[in-house]
Amino acid sequence: MDALIKNAAKDLATCKQAVALTGAGISVESNIPPFRGKGGIWEKFDPMEYAHIDAFMTDPVKVWNALLKDMKGIIDRAKPNDGHLGLARLETLGKLNTVITQNVDGLHQLAGNTDVIEFHGNFAWHFCLACGRRVKTGQIDLSEIPPKCPCGGIYRPDCVFFGEMIPSQALYRSRQAASTCDLMLVVGTSAVVQPAALMPVVAKQAGAKVIEINPETTPLTGSISDYLIQGKAGETLAAILSELERLL
Repeated sequence: MDALIKNAAKDLATCKQAVALTGAGISVESNIPPFRGKGGIWEKFDPMEYAHIDAFMTDPVKVWNALLKDMKGIIDRAKPNDGHLGLARLETLGKLNTVITQNVDGLHQLAGNTDVIEFHGNFAWHFCLACGRRVKTGQIDLSEIPPKCPCGGIYRPDCVFFGEMIPSQALYRSRQAASTCDLMLVVGTSAVVQPAALMPVVAKQAGAKVIEINPETTPLTGSISDYLIQGKAGETLAAILSELERLL
């Protein structure tokens, strides 16, 4: 693993334009549970029953009580971990241009990254279905379920439900970033959710080096990624940064 850490630091030191693709794994260390896999939210809730836009529009009380209320509490308490802070530090060092994330927690922005493309929106914000008013999650009053806007409309999280389209601008900008980078870090993602999982393929086809940081192998391992560093995002990125700063 030490050799791979050194390789990653050298690759970052010499690259001209790096992009990171992140998934739920990077936020697990901030006590945000993943949606998929062992211990994931979808083991507890059927996403078609609780996370589909039709389910929300049909019975917002049920969805808010069963899923969104708990998610709000988790997001309110979450803080950036060493993984988020590591990517922000890479940007400060001029070694990371863009973060493409499948996460909805807003922790990359809190850590300090300034160009974050959110595939699935951002649970850190909510908007009113009636008037469109946007408010931060921490300002949502849960004394009434579903929470109401002053206009009387219902608040919903500003994230993508099942049955909704990925924002076209997010998809366009992600493809653009992936096709023009010369290095892509793939951090904490299972690489099975499309179209986000396609971004490393786009980067590879454009000639970029692809480095995975993940506890487990993924469909990218051994085919698209140049190498996999198996480990937690926070400690792995911290180790890479320590070596990178020695080289710069």
